[in-house]
Amino acid sequence: MSETSSQLAPGVLLVAHPMLGDPNFRRSVVLICEHSPDGSFGLILNRPLDLELGDVVDGLAGDDLLSLGGPVQQDTLHFLHRHDDVLEGAIPVMEGVHWGGDFEMVKTLVWAEQASPRDLRFFLGYAGWSGGQLEEEVDEGGWFLTPATDDLVFSDAPQQLWRTVLRRMGGEYALLANFPDDPRMN
Repeated sequence: MSETSSQLAPGVLLVAHPMLGDPNFRRSVVLICEHSPDGSFGLILNRPLDLELGDVVDGLAGDDLLSLGGPVQQDTLHFLHRHDDVLEGAIPVMEGVHWGGDFEMVKTLVWAEQASPRDLRFFLGYAGWSGGQLEEEVDEGGWFLTPATDDLVFSDAPQQLWRTVLRRMGGEYALLANFPDDPRMN
């Protein structure tokens, strides 16, 4: 097992290198929710959409905004939450953060206004990698790895998340937080 493989795990953030060329992941922060030799599943945390939950789920009104979870199967809905005590089937990602669970109960929480973006986030699509693919991308320098924290996962400023995470990482990473979008224009 490579060193990269042992570092990749649920609860780790993938932080895109400023020069990562794939437009799907430009300056993205991805929470790894599942990782095994067969592949990886993650959700992009910093791609808010101009859609509300009620726009994609019949019968659910509210101002819960959706995010683009990734380029794969953008017609699927995923959610991260802090409600493992009431959502059966939730998968632990890290301390205080769970993925999925009983969607009927999620609807009940939303209807009863017992959930907010600070403890329940919705995503259309996901980021996925086949076995070994993500390790290769990390080894090639496309991603930085850092442990996630629940305040980053449920950030109320997702548009600033890439810079925020790099600054928290400190050192040379903090310097990259100010890397220009187009270095030729510097």
